[in-house]
Amino acid sequence: MKVKKSTAFAFVVPFLVFFAAFWVMPFVYGLYISLHKYSFAVGRQEFAGLKNYARILVGDSIHKEAFCLGMGNTIKFVICTVPILVLGSLALALIVNELPEKIKKYYRAIYFASYSVSVTAVASTFVWLMKGNGGYLNNLMIKMGLIDSPIYWLEKEPFVWITLTVATIWWTVGYNMMLYISALNEIDEQMYEAARVDGGGYWKTLIYITLPNIKSTFYFILMTTVIASFNVYGQTRLITQGGPGESTKSVIMVINSTILTNNNLGIGTAMAILMGLVILLCTLGQNWLTRERENL
Repeated sequence: MKVKKSTAFAFVVPFLVFFAAFWVMPFVYGLYISLHKYSFAVGRQEFAGLKNYARILVGDSIHKEAFCLGMGNTIKFVICTVPILVLGSLALALIVNELPEKIKKYYRAIYFASYSVSVTAVASTFVWLMKGNGGYLNNLMIKMGLIDSPIYWLEKEPFVWITLTVATIWWTVGYNMMLYISALNEIDEQMYEAARVDGGGYWKTLIYITLPNIKSTFYFILMTTVIASFNVYGQTRLITQGGPGESTKSVIMVINSTILTNNNLGIGTAMAILMGLVILLCTLGQNWLTRERENL
């Protein structure tokens, strides 16, 4: 049955309305604010043009120093978490997928359960576990004789990065794992049977059948994980408060303090747009690498 164009358009209209209301209009308005001197107290004061961006990118202003600090910390967080969240979740999916059907569903539920927990609960749990004085992990390690004095997991580098990485992986690895498992279940079982008949072992089957058939899922998980890691805020805000010093202060924390604490909406919005451009460039780079590999 042929569907009329007007009927098809009627199904698209709700999406277009919500897309315009919740993405296009906020983006355009944010771009407008970033070009003005703007504060909550006074409102729009004067047109600044690209001066807000210049104060962030060039010169010796405090805004440039804060933005570069936040972006550097955020990139460090991306480097610490993304490889493990992408490759570690793949390893978990491969292991769980090989379990007997009777117990496979329980392991899937166990690993995915952490993803349903709020960031506040995750932060509270890891503060209780990793606190330097009186933390559960330190008390346990001292009782077992593994250490003589507490390790300051939340107060000193590089331990603070270990805490943030572990907390983030525990919280989100289950989601990526479920995506991989879904992709693994879509692979035709006859391909594995043919490989076994031809004498293909586990590693050859993994390299020549499993990985090529889930590469689209792999690229999707890589892209979304990078974007999510760039948007880190809850863990650094609630677990470390950006410390020690400002060594874990993410770029979103910098934007938040610029807007809400320093009452500078113009500069803060410009920072947010620059951060979005960085994420966009990373996404385009990944997309380019994906196409290059597919054409090889």
